Amino acid sequence: MDGIIVVNKPDGLTSHDVVAKVRRKFNMKRVGHAGTLDPLATGVLVVLLGKSTKLFDEFVGFDKAYRATLILGRKTTSADIQGETISEKSVDHISSEEIKKVFKQFVGEIEQVPPMVSAVKMKGKKLYQLARKGVVINRPARNITIRKLEVRSIEMPQVEFYVECSKGTYVRQLAEDIGEALGCGACICQIERTKVGEFEINEAVKIEDINESHIRNWQGKKRF
Repeated sequence: MDGIIVVNKPDGLTSHDVVAKVRRKFNMKRVGHAGTLDPLATGVLVVLLGKSTKLFDEFVGFDKAYRATLILGRKTTSADIQGETISEKSVDHISSEEIKKVFKQFVGEIEQVPPMVSAVKMKGKKLYQLARKGVVINRPARNITIRKLEVRSIEMPQVEFYVECSKGTYVRQLAEDIGEALGCGACICQIERTKVGEFEINEAVKIEDINESHIRNWQGKKRF
């Protein structure tokens, strides 16, 4: 079987876990995914079957969209609530207007330093492998593009937002950088990938519901 399946990844599973489940479901070895989602993250995960695994680079290059929630005033080792707390600060003095103003500063072409818990390779090893050993190294900033960044709701200390961004963007790092700009720190507590290229969350299938009818052919280089 060749093709792709747009999966709605649940909370708690790694992208590798999803691939393993698909392998067992269809009893085939040649299965991969295009664009890792952390266990905390949910949403659109494109699974590649058979010859379609060759499309990996193309899918990874697509723009993506996320709906996420950050917690202001709390900084952790992993930039999300699953990490150990490094610092906590009061946010009583921060207004909604100030939050929205800072969010606007991150729209457009910006530089972002990949988090230590990312899969970026340096010196032959993935950063998260070093992080697990307690090793922290300097990482060069990368150019990314934030095409849209909207504050959806503010219920202090939580801020829900929506972002459309280029490949290589780490939403948890974006949240942490916003927290730094506000002077209080921040970490992610919820994240859902709502779009990968032309594929949206409303067409994604739950992992437990997958069958052969969900395998689709795909050609082209569409973006949004």
